[in-house]
Amino acid sequence: MDDNPCLACGACCMRYRVSFYWAEADERGLPAGWTEQVNAHYACMAGTHAAQPRCAALETGPGGAVACRVYPHRPSPCREVEPGDETCRRARARHGLAPLPVAALS
Repeated sequence: MDDNPCLACGACCMRYRVSFYWAEADERGLPAGWTEQVNAHYACMAGTHAAQPRCAALETGPGGAVACRVYPHRPSPCREVEPGDETCRRARARHGLAPLPVAALS
């Protein structure tokens, strides 16, 4: 069993606008339709530029397991979030979830 705490969460995917320099989508190989243009220089993951963000790439499976449909191609903001870091803690708090225990961070 995978003990990655992100596979039972997805809070960050439903909390933030995932913005990045527009050319990164092509550099990472993000499939067409998974991004939205924010302005002349920035794009974001589809679904995250909203009052209640929810990344279109977030997939919820049986038992609440979550997965990213574009994980190997995810942009830099997604790669920078670490389980239990400040971004993770704020996202989890926004959804009424407790911070991850220290054991989940190792």
